[in-house]
Amino acid sequence: PPQLPDGQVLPLPPVILGELGKDPQNPTVCFYGHVDVQPAKKEDGWDTDPYTLTEINGVHLLIRNLYGRGATDNKGPVLAWINAVETFRALKLAMPVNFKFVIEGMEEAGSLGLEKLLEEENQRFFSDVDYIVISDNLWLSNKKPALTYGSRGNACFFVEVK
Repeated sequence: PPQLPDGQVLPLPPVILGELGKDPQNPTVCFYGHVDVQPAKKEDGWDTDPYTLTEINGVHLLIRNLYGRGATDNKGPVLAWINAVETFRALKLAMPVNFKFVIEGMEEAGSLGLEKLLEEENQRFFSDVDYIVISDNLWLSNKKPALTYGSRGNACFFVEVK
């Protein structure tokens, strides 16, 4: 755990491990995301709290200007996977995969404590994981999202987006 100059030890926020489904016929996909944000001061131009979605400049028919620090990096992608699971359940559709989630709150500070957790849970929580999806990216503009299709040390595969 991090230690302050005065010797005080700060507790790390918990890493959330969640799972849904244990069908042995389905592959198990582990989704990783984080909910912390880059450290920022209000004097740097951040006008809103990082955990409060705020409407700025009113409403224009179908367009709402909603701001939330860390919304694209990375709270939005985390919520997208949770919403996908919620939609399958609401429509009473069979899950095509078993889901596992790893959601942490220290990524922007170097994922302190995550490596230790991964080692400790390697033979338990992660023992049946077939694939890992890292949803940690940002939009390049208001109309152009980024789609990560590979990272160092990981396999790349074809994805069609419509």
